[in-house]
Parts: sequence; structure tokens; C-alpha cells
Amino acid sequence: MIGGTIVGLISGSQTSISGPSAGLAAIILAEISSLRGYETFLFALMLAGLIQIALGCLRAGEVADFLPSSVVKGLVAAVGIILILKQIPHLLGHDTDPIGEMSFWQPDRQTTFSEFLKISGDTHFGAATIGLFSLLILGGWEFIKSPRLRLIPAPLVVIVVGSLMGIWLRRYDVGWSVEEWHFFRVPTRETLEGINQPLFKFPNLEQWQNPAIYLAALLIAVVASLETLLNLDAVDRLDPEHRHSPPSRELVAQGVGNTLCGILGGLPITSRVVHSSVCIQSGGKTKRAIIIHGFLFLVCTLLVPSYLNLIPLSCIAAILLWIGAKMASPQLFRAMWAEGRYQFIPFLLTVVAIIFTEKLIGALIGLAVGVAFILNSNLRRPLKKIREKHIGGELTRIELGNQVSFLNRGVFERTLRDTKPGSHIMLDATNTDFIDPDVLSLIRDFRDRVAPKHSVIVSLRGFKNKYSLNDETQFIDYSTRELQQDLNPDEVLQILQEGNQRFQAGQPLFRDYTTQLSTTAQGQFPFAVILSCIDSRAPVETILDLGLGDVFSIRIAGNVVGPKVLGSLEYSCGVAGSKLIVVLGHT
Repeated sequence: MIGGTIVGLISGSQTSISGPSAGLAAIILAEISSLRGYETFLFALMLAGLIQIALGCLRAGEVADFLPSSVVKGLVAAVGIILILKQIPHLLGHDTDPIGEMSFWQPDRQTTFSEFLKISGDTHFGAATIGLFSLLILGGWEFIKSPRLRLIPAPLVVIVVGSLMGIWLRRYDVGWSVEEWHFFRVPTRETLEGINQPLFKFPNLEQWQNPAIYLAALLIAVVASLETLLNLDAVDRLDPEHRHSPPSRELVAQGVGNTLCGILGGLPITSRVVHSSVCIQSGGKTKRAIIIHGFLFLVCTLLVPSYLNLIPLSCIAAILLWIGAKMASPQLFRAMWAEGRYQFIPFLLTVVAIIFTEKLIGALIGLAVGVAFILNSNLRRPLKKIREKHIGGELTRIELGNQVSFLNRGVFERTLRDTKPGSHIMLDATNTDFIDPDVLSLIRDFRDRVAPKHSVIVSLRGFKNKYSLNDETQFIDYSTRELQQDLNPDEVLQILQEGNQRFQAGQPLFRDYTTQLSTTAQGQFPFAVILSCIDSRAPVETILDLGLGDVFSIRIAGNVVGPKVLGSLEYSCGVAGSKLIVVLGHT
């Protein structure tokens, strides 16, 4: 009730529903035992809520931005598969376990899979009939075209029809009677008679000097916050309108909810994927659905619990199984497979880990695997080597990655050590946001001490000012007087053809246009003159991958040679020394 109304009002999410967390069950039992009393545990829960509020105010929710998408999608798929596996027994009337139980290792020492072996000897045909008929309604409802009928959520129809079937089979013994334990069992006044327990329990504030309370509060706050952030991201991915929920505000909302739960005797709450998925699949689009859901919990459990007890468990199982099938759809697995092994393997391991453990532990395992894949990728490819053939000779351009940490130092050092004597390399940090000081020290040592001893020329580009490594271009990538004199027409034609091939392949050479602009201002020595049409799709320097000052370009409509064009051609060859005249067509 608190998760729906109070948290729903404060939360910034339009689709996330909060409720008691099954993932915290083991922690709750352990802390109640260690703190020796439920009232003392409630004090710890109240403090955990205050810690969550503080974390939200400190914007700790931003850590959710670093969760790998493969892990979050794996969480969604795993919850869907667990729903399918856990609800099949209930669908067929095997109701020995609570319908909300989600753990692989069950309290009765059975597992998710061993429970299937018991179904054959404990199938109840009446409950199974209701469950299977409910699935038919859910499947058929999607083919209804009437706009008015489509306004009614299919799960609501299933609840009404299933309840009527359950009443009929229970009242009239037709051989498939549905017994009492196949229905919801919400406590009512009659079932609570004789139990000498107060309706509410309150925190034992006298235990404030107990240090174990504060450790328990911190544990509950951290685990509940992590589960909330994971679930919130998963729910956002299920939202058909693709809205983003502010994670830090969600921590504040959950903190307020858990503080109230501690005061009023409730269990810890977190964002819930299953509840939120049902809400989304039923047509919920705004937080009004969340708040109304919490209010209905309050009204129904206090005023009409006996009517809730008319709902067969197989009805609910059919709805949850249907939701699970949509969450773990084959399309999701195909999409993750198409994204490659670095996405699919963490995704699959997350799914398997959650199925065989529980949601938070499985997600943390998947997160560890995802981080390992990221580290492995960075270790393998912290840089890219590109060999470029410029006019002045060959150049090896080493393009640094976005993040160059100390983990990349070994690969970087081997790359520099393998540089051939007499070669020319350029270290390009244009797209780099961070370089570890150890790597910077390695670069300086190589440039100042190692490279000169092996006649290696080192150029630098794109290093931030704080690194104290100034940009330095020490290779010629434009036409000079010496290069122009050494080239013959065939070599010039080859240069133009190779440049056009690079343009078509989308692999242009790196060029330092700032240096070219200042240098060619003192004199230009083009090796060719190109006559082309003014067609805006054919800029000569671009489609031939040339630098500033490499060619003279004459552009005129239709490639027509008039007296002025001829004069420009004569100047290019007779005065400037171009070796080749090229008439460039449109093809």
C-alpha cells in the first residue's frame, strides 16, 4: 500500500510499481534473528529508509547510468523465464508453494526444476481447466478489434471469468471440484479470530545504542537501493513510450517508503519488475495507475478480502505466465545474439545466474561478467594502428582509445617497442578523454630518449594541455618544391587514383590542415592541375583525398576550355610546375 500510494506520488517514474522485495527475504530473516526481535528490525528498516533518502539527495542514483544494457536486458529475460517456470505448476493446480515465490532454492528444499517432477502426481483438473482457459482468453483478447472491448484489460477479464468458473466448480461437484487451497488466501476477520496479535507493530527505539542496528540498516539500504536501480532500468526498457525515470529521485521515494514501513511495521520495499510489467501490459501509462493500484490494495484488503479469496491461483498464474512469455520473448534473444558475443555472453550468463540463484545475486554476477568483457576489450584494443602513405613517405598513425588506463600500459609499450628503426609514427589522442599518468610518462620517455636512438620520428596530435605534450607534426603531407621536382606524370596519376580509392573506401589520410595552411602561404608547388565541372558533388580535394596546395583546381560549367581557362592551365604548368593536366568528368 505504501509502495503504491506514497512511493508512487514521490517517484519520477510513470511505470515502476514498488512492493515487498522477495530478493531481501534472506536478509530480513537473518537480521530479525541477529537483532532478536521484529520491532528492533523495524528500527533498522526505518534508518535504512533515511540512508536511502540521503543517497538520493547525494545523487547516488546516477550509478545506474553505468549498468551495462546486456545485464539489464538479461534481468528482464530472466524474470520472464522464472515467471514461466514458477507459474506452470500453479497453472495446473499444483499449489504447494506460495504463488509469489521466485527463488531457485525453495524453503521446502525443492528447486524450481524438481517441482516439475511433482506436477504429474498433483494435477487438479478443475484448477488446470481454469488456468488453461485463462490463457486462451489472454491470447484471444489480442485479436479483438472492437475499440470498446479493447479498453478493458485482458487480465481483468481473466480474473472475473476465472473467479466465476471457480465458484461454479466449487459449488457444483462435477468431479473437478476446486478446493479451498487453490484460491487466494487473504487474511479476514474470521481467520484472524483467536490470534492475540496487534494489527500494527512499531520500531523499538530503545535499541538506538545497539551498533548492530546501524550495520543492518546500511546493509538493507545498499541492497534495496541496488535492486531498485536495476529494476527501475529494466522497467524503463519495458515502457512502450521509452521514458527515463530519474534514479536519484527514485532512491528518495524508496527511502520515504521504507522509513514509513519501518514506522508502521511493514517489510522493506523496492521497485518490482513483475508488478510493473503487469501494469504496462494492462495499459497503464502514467503514475495514476500506480497510485490507484496502491489505493485499491488498501480498500480491498480492509473492506472486501473475502471477495479476493474467490480468485483461483491458476488465474493469476496464467496472467503471470503470459507476462513472462512477453518479457523473455525469442525476439529479445535474437536481438542480443545479433549484437555480438560481447553483448550476448554477459546477457546469457545474467539470465542463467538469476534463474539458479536470485535476482540481485544473479544481476551482480552478470554485472561482473559484463565488466570483465569491457576490461578485456580495452586490454585487447586500447589503440588502433593505421598505416598511411603520404606524399612525403609512409606514416604509422597510432590512434588512442577513449580511455587509456594503466591496464593498457603493457599493450602500448609493446606497440612502441615494435616500431621499426627509421620509421615515422604519429600518436593521435584526438578522441581520448583520459590518459593514465603512467602512459603519459611512457610516451615522454619514448619520444625523448628511445626514439632518437633508433632514428624514429614521433609526431603528436590531440593531447590536452594538462598533459604537457604539445601537438607536433614532423612529416610532410603536402607538395613541396623537392617533391614536385622528383615526381613524374605517371606517379602523379597514381597518387590521384590511390586518393580516390581511399575516398571511396571511407579511409582518408589524416592531414594537419593548420600546418599546411601556414606553410603553403609561403609558396605553392602543385603536382597537377585539374579541370572539372562546378558540380557541387565533386570537390576535387575531397574525392581525390588531397591536401592543401597539392593541386591547382579550375572549375567551370561543362569543362569548357576558353581563353581564361587556357591561361590558368598555362600558368599552372609553365610557371607553377604542375606535371599533369587532368580533365575530370562526372562519372
